[in-house]
Order: sequence, then C-alpha cells, then structure tokens
Amino acid sequence: MKLTAFGLGYSATAALRRLAPAEAVGTTRSAAKANALASLADMHLFDGSREAAEALIPVLSGTTHIVVSIAPMEGQGGGDRVLPVLAEALARQKSLVSIAYLSTVGVYGDHDGAWVDESSECRPRSARSLARVRAENEWLAFGASTGVAVAVLRLSGIYGPGRNAFINLAEGSARRLVKPGQVFNRIHVEDIASAVEKAFASKANGVFNITDDEPAPPQDVVAYAAELMGIKAPPEQDFETAELSPMARSFYGENKRVANGLSKSVLGLVYDYPNYRSAFARMWLEDNWR
Repeated sequence: MKLTAFGLGYSATAALRRLAPAEAVGTTRSAAKANALASLADMHLFDGSREAAEALIPVLSGTTHIVVSIAPMEGQGGGDRVLPVLAEALARQKSLVSIAYLSTVGVYGDHDGAWVDESSECRPRSARSLARVRAENEWLAFGASTGVAVAVLRLSGIYGPGRNAFINLAEGSARRLVKPGQVFNRIHVEDIASAVEKAFASKANGVFNITDDEPAPPQDVVAYAAELMGIKAPPEQDFETAELSPMARSFYGENKRVANGLSKSVLGLVYDYPNYRSAFARMWLEDNWR
C-alpha cells in the first residue's frame, strides 16, 4: 500500500498509524507540522494552490489509497481544495483503488433532535457545512468517473488522546453548558482509523456515518469525566446567557441523533468506543488520555 494523506492531522495520523503502509505521503500547510510528522510520512506543503499541486504531482506516482482530511473552501463556488488542482493527476494514477474522504455529520444540519441516517435530508446552514456537502459530491463524482472506490465518512465530534474532557478539566477550560434537549454524538479517533481501514479493505463506495451509539447531552460527558478524575465538576451554565464564540454557538444550533447502522452492516465496523462512558473509563484506566 502507498497511502497519500491530504491533510495529515489528528484523524488522518491515527489512520496512518493503524494502516502502517509500506509507503506514505502526507501534506500539511505548516512547515513546523511537516517537520514534526516527517518520521511518519514523506511530508509536503499543500495549501490548495496550483503551485503547491504542481510540486506534489511527482510524489503521487504509485498511490494506491488516499485519505482526504482537508477543510473545504467556503463561500461562493466553494468546495474541495484538492480536486480543483489535482483531479487530472489523480485520475492518471492507475494504481489508485480506494479513497476515504473524512467529512462531518454537520452536513445534516438541524433535525430538532430526531434520528438521522445516510438517507436523511442534508439541511446545512453554515458556510462550512454547505462547503462540505459540495466537497462530498465532488469526491463521489470523481469516484464515479474514474472507477475508484470513494467512501465519504461523516464523523461526529472527534475526541481521543490529547483531545477530550479530561484535558479540558485539567486545564480549567471545561464548561457544562446546558441547553434543554440538546445532544451530540461523538467518535473516538481510533474508531475513525478503524473505519478508514474497513473502507479500504472492502473498497467501499458511498456515504457512511462514523459515530458512537449514544448521542448525549454535552454537560453529562464533562460530569462523568470529572467523576472519574475524582474532582468536582464545573457548575452548569445556561446556554442562552453563556459567553460563546459565534462558531461555538453555531454548533448548538443543530440538534440531531446520528445513527451508525450502515457502518456496521456494510463496512463491518465494530466500535471499540461505542459510548462516552465506556470510552472515558477506558482512557482513564489505560492512562492514555493526555
């Protein structure tokens, strides 16, 4: 396997570590991050420009699998950052067999707390979610036109080592915001890595929700993490009166429960972290949350 990861960040790095390909190429926009990840992959700078794309084309030769984890372009005419400058070069890679595009359940928008699955209507409100829908469609169209398998993996709120409520509590930044009826799904980064592995193994096509089994109020997660740490949970705060950034407040404007049945029945994914309680208890027991 030769894996190319466009956007070798938190989730894509976990996938790369699990897959352990014979050869790996990664991209980032930061020279510092490129240096930090040099032991994992042949790192290159890529910002979506044609100049950066031209420099990248020679190292794409022989790529068999691709993970795309780059935020799309927002605004009028926005969409994916990779395909506008590299679609032709990727289409020429006859070795390419499978692509995993890491998207978000944010594309569903608000469903007033109802359950959604892959057949549900997408009701994106924010510019970032509208751009995600466009990028998803662009990658699916690329797969249809080239015969390459493309799995769009819609991820819920990502957590894992170094990114979780334990960290926030230890740093004193944890908050227990309460908005009646509000729930979120979550996904541990190792389950994302497993989903990518399953998608590649089965050459999966189409859209799959990659999310835990139990949507839950966010304040409950913080309280449970505090209980495991043996510390007092921060007080509850009313969402309506809390000081929040526009982006943070926008997340609470969308309420849904995301079903993951297709990922189990089609991809054969068995979630190692099926709900926040088992996940946080395991991270605390194994002391790998930092």
